[in-house]
Amino acid sequence: MELLLAVTVGWLYACGLYLLLRRTLAQVVIGLALLTNGTNLLIFTAGGLVRGRPPLVERGNEVLAAGAADPLPQALILTAIVIGFAVQAFTMVLAYRVYRSVGSDDIDALTTTEPPPPPVAAGGAAPGGAE
Repeated sequence: MELLLAVTVGWLYACGLYLLLRRTLAQVVIGLALLTNGTNLLIFTAGGLVRGRPPLVERGNEVLAAGAADPLPQALILTAIVIGFAVQAFTMVLAYRVYRSVGSDDIDALTTTEPPPPPVAAGGAAPGGAE
C-alpha cells in the first residue's frame, strides 16, 4: 500500500510542477492545488499506515497502546488542508484580478507592473480643477 501511495505522490508532484511551469494562470492555480494535495498525502504516508486501533489513550494509561495510529501526521494534515485552502483561495483571487486588469491569463502578457496612466482631459484644464 505504501508503494501505491508513493507512486501517487510522485505523480501529483510531477503533474503539479508541470502545470506550475505553464503559461496560463489557470494552470498555475491547478498545479498549486495538486502540489498541496501531494504534500498532504506525503505527510499521511510518512506517518505510517496502521490498521489498528484509533489514537485514543485508554483510561489509566499515559501513552498510546501498541498498534495505534500516530495522531501527529493526522493533525498536521488537517492544518495543511486549511492553510492550503487559504492559499488556493488567495491565488484564485489574485489570478482573477490579474485577468481583470491585463485582459489575459497569459503570463507573458504581464509586461508591466504599473497601471496605465489616466486619460488627460481635453481643453488644457489644469490638474486639481484650478484655473
